[in-house]
Amino acid sequence: MGPQEGVLSSLWDDLDRQMGQLFMVGFDGTTVNDEIRSLIEDHHVGSILLTAKNLKSADDATRLVLELQTIARNAGHPVPLMIAIDQENGGVNSLFDEVHIRQFPSAMGVAATGSKQLARRVANATAQELKAVGVNWIMGPVLDVLTNVRNQPLGPRTFGDDPHEVSEYGVEYLKGYQEAGLATCGKHFPSYGNLEFLGSQTDVPVIKESLEQLSLSALVPFRNAISHGIDAMMVGGVAMSSEGVNVMHACLSEQVVHELLRRNLGFNGVIVSECLEMEALTHNIGVGGGTVMAVKAGCDLILSCHSHPHQKEAMAGLRQGVENGMISREQIRESLRRVLAMKSRCTSWQAALNPGGIPSLMAMQPSHAALSAQAYDRSITLVKDKAQFLPLPRILEPDEELLILSPLLKPLAASAISQSILDMGDSNIASSAVHNGEKIFMEFGRSLTRQRLGRVLHTSYTSTGVRPIHENLIDRAGAVIVITADANRNLYQTGFTKHVSMICKSQGSSTGSRAEKPLVVVSVGSPYDFATDPAIGTQVCTYDVTETALQTLVRVLMGDLTPSGTLPGTVNRSQKLHQSRQHWLVESWNEERDSAALDVLLSALREQPASQPELTGITSRSFLLHRDDVEEDHFVVRNSTTQTLYGFCSTYYFKSTGTAVIGALVVDPSRRNLSIGHSLHRRAIQALLQRPGVKRFQLGSRLPSIYLGIPAGNPVERKRLRQWFSNLGWNTALSRPVCSVILRSLTTWTPPDGLIRSLQNAEVCYDMVQGWGHADDVLDHVRTSSRQGVLEMYKLALEDEAHAAIIRAKRAQDGRILGTLAVYDSASTIAQYVPGLKTAGAGGAAGMSSPVISPSVGEYAMLMQGLILLGIRHARRQGAKSVILDCVDGDGHFDSLSAMGFDVLHSYEEVTCDAASWRSIGLT
Repeated sequence: MGPQEGVLSSLWDDLDRQMGQLFMVGFDGTTVNDEIRSLIEDHHVGSILLTAKNLKSADDATRLVLELQTIARNAGHPVPLMIAIDQENGGVNSLFDEVHIRQFPSAMGVAATGSKQLARRVANATAQELKAVGVNWIMGPVLDVLTNVRNQPLGPRTFGDDPHEVSEYGVEYLKGYQEAGLATCGKHFPSYGNLEFLGSQTDVPVIKESLEQLSLSALVPFRNAISHGIDAMMVGGVAMSSEGVNVMHACLSEQVVHELLRRNLGFNGVIVSECLEMEALTHNIGVGGGTVMAVKAGCDLILSCHSHPHQKEAMAGLRQGVENGMISREQIRESLRRVLAMKSRCTSWQAALNPGGIPSLMAMQPSHAALSAQAYDRSITLVKDKAQFLPLPRILEPDEELLILSPLLKPLAASAISQSILDMGDSNIASSAVHNGEKIFMEFGRSLTRQRLGRVLHTSYTSTGVRPIHENLIDRAGAVIVITADANRNLYQTGFTKHVSMICKSQGSSTGSRAEKPLVVVSVGSPYDFATDPAIGTQVCTYDVTETALQTLVRVLMGDLTPSGTLPGTVNRSQKLHQSRQHWLVESWNEERDSAALDVLLSALREQPASQPELTGITSRSFLLHRDDVEEDHFVVRNSTTQTLYGFCSTYYFKSTGTAVIGALVVDPSRRNLSIGHSLHRRAIQALLQRPGVKRFQLGSRLPSIYLGIPAGNPVERKRLRQWFSNLGWNTALSRPVCSVILRSLTTWTPPDGLIRSLQNAEVCYDMVQGWGHADDVLDHVRTSSRQGVLEMYKLALEDEAHAAIIRAKRAQDGRILGTLAVYDSASTIAQYVPGLKTAGAGGAAGMSSPVISPSVGEYAMLMQGLILLGIRHARRQGAKSVILDCVDGDGHFDSLSAMGFDVLHSYEEVTCDAASWRSIGLT
C-alpha cells in the first residue's frame, strides 16, 4: 500500500519495517541464499540489486526474481521488492542471454546513429526484456557528460561530451524505460565525466570543477531529466575539491545531496547513495557511520551490494542514528514516502508474482533482433579515412594477406566504470559477451578469413610493444588492421599503434602501387583514441567490443555496409573546424600598424543594411583596455601589401575570475564565407588556452561591452550566428540572455507608485562614494561576483573620481555592504567601452553598470531597485536626459527594471563553456 496524500498506512508504524525499505542490497550466487533471505524476512529490506554474479540466463533470472518476490510476499511485505539492474547495453550488461536477450549498442553508439527516435526504441526494448524477467527498476540512464574525454573510465557508456546532446538522448532513454513500465535512476550525480585519479584504492577520485562550472555543463542533463520526471538519482562516492566545495564523498555531503540536488535542482524523487562498501569509504569512515552520514545528507536509499556483515553494520548504524537523535523519525518517514511512491508507479503484487518470462521474450524477439541490427548498422562510424583505404577490397588484391593485430585483453573486471573505481557502487556489472575479449577478436578474425578465403593473419599484442614477430607479419601483409580498446586509458595500445603506423608509412604495399602500407585502426570502445591524432589517417569506431558490433564491422570493412554513424558532440564539430576551405595567416594585432585599417573595417560594417547598432560610435580604441589586471591579445587577417584588414578578433583574459573571452570577431562583408572567421577563431582559442589558470571561456565581453554575446536583435542574423558558432564548437544551447536597458525621458520620469515607500527600510541605508579611499570594502564585496569584467568595471569607476562613483546599500546595524552599483557620466573612462551610451546620444546620457547584490540577501529585487533609483537621481543631477544600465542578466532580473520604466536597448546571448571542452577537441 503506497502513501496517500503523504499519510502512511498503519502497516508502516514499525520502525524496523520503515528502515528496511531504505536499503538496497546485493548478494552472491545465482540462487537465494540464507543471507538474502534473512535480509528480506528479518530486516524487511525493500530493494535488491542484481548483478552479473547473480544472473546466468533469462530463464534463471526469471526464477530468481520470482523467488525473491515470493519470499517478500510470504514475509508480510506490504509492497513488492524493487528489483534493480544495470543494463546499459554495449559492454555493460548485468543480464546476458545470447538466445533471449538482445544486444544493443552502448549509449555513445546509439548517439552516433543521430536518431533520438531510435534511442527511445532501444531503451524501450531493453526495458521490455528486463520487465519480462521480473525486473522493475533500471539503473539508468547514464547522464554523465565527458567534459574531459582523456583518461575517463566511462567512455562509450556516456552519450558524449556535449551537455545538450547528452541531455536530449538521456531524456529519450528515460522515456523509453518508463513507457515499458520500469522505474529509472539517473547516474552518476554530480558527474563522473571529469575525474582525477590519485592512484590508491583508498583514494577517492576527485571532481575539481566548481559548482558554477558543473552547472554550465555536467549538471545540464541531470537538470533536464528532473524536469522530465526521472524517478531516482544515484549520487556518487567521488570527492569534490574546488572553491566553495570540499567534500570527501559526494553521497555523504548535505551540500551536494540536499542543497544542490534536492534544493537547487528541485529533485523530489528517490536519492540513492553510492555503494557504501567502496574501499575508500570503509577505510576512511566505516559503513555504519557512512550510512548515518548518507541519510543525514538526504539520501533516501542506501546501497550496500556485497558483504552481509557490512549490510548488517549499515542497518545497525541507521538504527543507532535514529535512537541517538542524529536522524529524526520524520526524515525516515519522508524517505519512506518517496520510496513507496516510486514503487506504486512501477510495480504491484500482481505484476511482481506474474512475470512474462521466456514466452514473453520469445514473442518480442523478432522485432528486437531487427532493431538491434538496425542500431548497429547505423552506429558504426568511419572517424576518418584520408587515403581512402576502405573498403578493404579497394586496396587489397585477392591474393594479398590482411594482418589483424588485436590487444591481449584480460577478462573484464565486473565493473560498471573500471578497475580504478571498482569500489564506487556499480561494482558487479559485466557482460558475458565481453568477459573474454580475445575470444571475440578471434571470431572477428575468423569472419574476415571466411570473407577473404583464408588470406588473413592474426596475432595479439601486449604492453611489451612491437616485437620481431609483429614486424615480420607487417612486412608480409598487404594491409594492417590494429584494434584498440580504450587506448586513451591503456596507453601501451597508443604506443603500439603509432609504432605500427610508423612502420607502415615506411613501407609501400606489396604491389608497389602505394607509397605506404595501408593501416586501418579499429577502436572498439571510445572514439577519442585517435580522433584528433594526425598520425592516424584511417579510423573506424564500433563503440563496444561485442560480437554483434564486430560482425557489423566485418560488413563495413568488406564494403557490404556503408558506415553512417557520426562522432558525438565536440569531436564532430572539431572535424568540421579542421575542414575549413582555407587557412589564412593570422597575425597579432599591432596598434600602430592596424588601428586605421580597423576603423575602415568598422565603417564598412556599419554601412551594411543589417548593421548591428552595437558598432555605433565604436573605434579601434574601444577594443583596447590597456589594464594590468586584464591580459589582452587581438588578432587580424590582413593584406600585407595594401595593409587592408579582412578580419579582426579581440580576446581578453580576466585573471580575477579565470575567464577567457572572445570579445568581438568581425570580418569584411565582402570577404565572408572564405574561412577568415574560422582562422581567427582557431588562433584566438589556441592563444587563450595558454593562459595559466584559465577555467572557462566566454563568448561576449562585459568589458569592453561592445558585444555582450551573440547579438539577438535580428532573428535571422541571430540564427545564422548561433549556427556558425555552434559549428565551431560552442554549445549555444546553453546560452543565457543578457541585455543593456535604457530609461528615456529622464527629465519627466517619475518612480512607480509605491516604489519609494517600499524602499524605505530602516534596516538598509544607502550612500555614494568616490575614489580609492573607499576601495577596500567595495572591492571585497564585488569579489563575491564571479562574472567576468565586473571587478575591473568597479576599478575603472574608482579610478575616475571626477566622472564616476559607487552607490552602496549597507546594513544599518553594522555597516556591512549588501549591494553596490557603479555610476558614471559620458565623459568617464568607462563610457568609451559602452557603445549604448553613444546610441542614446553623446553627452545626453549617463550610465549605470554591474549591480552586485550579496548572495546572502533575500530581498534581491528591492535592493536592486533601491540602488538604481539612487543612480537615476544621480544622473538627473548631472543633467542627463537618459540613463543606460549595461550588462543586465535577462533571466529573471528584467521584470523589476521594466516596472521602473526601462526598455531593452540591445539584447544578446552570452555563451560560456569549460576550458576542458576546448582542450578535448585538440585545439591546444
